[in-house]
Amino acid sequence: MKRALLAVTVALGLGTAGLAVGANGDDDSEGMRYEIVFDNAFGLSDGGDFRVAGVRAGTTREAKVIRGTRPLALVEAEVTEPGFADLRQDARCEVKPQSFIGEYFVDCQPGASDERLPDGGRVPVDQTSSAIPLDLVNTILRLPYRQRLRLIVGELGAGLAGRPEDLNEVLRRAHPGLRETTETLRILGRQTRTIERFVTDADTVVAALARRRRDVTRFVREAGATAEVAASRREELAETFGRLPAFLGELDPYMLRLGELAEAQVPLLRDLRAGANELDTFLTRLPPFAEAGLPALDALGQASLVGRRAVRETTEELEELRRFAQDAPGLAKPLRQFLQSIDDRKRAVEPDARAAATDPPAPDKTHIAGRGGFTGMEAIWNYFFWQALTTNGLDDIGHVLRVGISVLAGGCSDYFFARGEEPEEQEAFDDCNQWLGPYQPGINAPDPTEGSAREATTAAASTRAPVAAPTAVVRDDSDTARGAARPLLDYLLGP
Repeated sequence: MKRALLAVTVALGLGTAGLAVGANGDDDSEGMRYEIVFDNAFGLSDGGDFRVAGVRAGTTREAKVIRGTRPLALVEAEVTEPGFADLRQDARCEVKPQSFIGEYFVDCQPGASDERLPDGGRVPVDQTSSAIPLDLVNTILRLPYRQRLRLIVGELGAGLAGRPEDLNEVLRRAHPGLRETTETLRILGRQTRTIERFVTDADTVVAALARRRRDVTRFVREAGATAEVAASRREELAETFGRLPAFLGELDPYMLRLGELAEAQVPLLRDLRAGANELDTFLTRLPPFAEAGLPALDALGQASLVGRRAVRETTEELEELRRFAQDAPGLAKPLRQFLQSIDDRKRAVEPDARAAATDPPAPDKTHIAGRGGFTGMEAIWNYFFWQALTTNGLDDIGHVLRVGISVLAGGCSDYFFARGEEPEEQEAFDDCNQWLGPYQPGINAPDPTEGSAREATTAAASTRAPVAAPTAVVRDDSDTARGAARPLLDYLLGP
């Protein structure tokens, strides 16, 4: 007999272990256990249903009594269905009747907390409620149970006279309706001001609806007509809802990409928020600017009308130009190549140190890294630059414009250092000198280069008589030649 009992025990243990291993092998959520504390576990049995949100998720074990400030019932629930082991820290459980024959089960609401209840976690008694069996309520109405209940209530009242709060808490947990009513009243108490505003706003809304009762009536009629049309198209609507899951499945990747786009836009929105003040200023100043630009836009519109007529009238000329351009040689490409070539220092004709000394720094395209010369464009402008420097002398003393005068017929030929004493010499000097001003250093004014050899030479020459050579002032007795040269001399030398 003992051997048989031992064999049965071992078999049951192996079977239980096999079931547990099989359950754990299918899904990680299978085989998880929760401990649920109730004030009263009446009606619960070993192997009863354990439901999550009304769906069977596992079984319950036989209740155990735990001691504390007062006795409580501890029920262990095991999850046997995959995907239901997701109770949260704020989960609520209650005992519900399954039928009128006295069967009861545990039903839990998962809760909305971010923290999950671990394996072996416990749902406290303040988050549970027990059922009041209907058969017991009916039983207390019969004798002698009614008399016994009177005695129990009397004794219970005497015993709980100093613990009304505990009794009140037990009653609220015992009946879910009382618990939910208390929670509702508590929420309403916190929302008193909101309710007051709601009542005030409701009066305003009702008054507005009363003023527009015709519109409300028309809305009701239109809504009725819309509902009637929708009822007549129920098959199409059903087909639309049938296609909705597939549409949502195809929409899922796009929504994921939209989420990534939204995350990528966060820095942009932050920058936009930082620049909101400047953007507000811009938008505030934009309307006056737009109004000021209206006359210009009107004038542009009127000009466009004239331009449209001009374009229409030149259609024939454009067609003729298009026919002419078909056989015309290419111009833009060779011109581009020519301009690029004459603006490239790598294509310089000869190297020039002055080009390397005056070139711009890198990365300018005309920068010379080693040897190089001026580009074609620079050479064109260098011609004018060097010509100007050739005809204009510039030093520390002054700026001299070099001018050469040639007289075709007669004119000035003899060279004079001074005006002379004879009237003819003085007249010739006045007509033919090339002075650029009334003061000539070293001739009729002191030489600023004091102590130089040129000063001594100039001083000695000013005391000598005029010599014949070299000649810088040419005198021609011909009145015709003098008359021909006079306008040119007056223009160049001034009065």
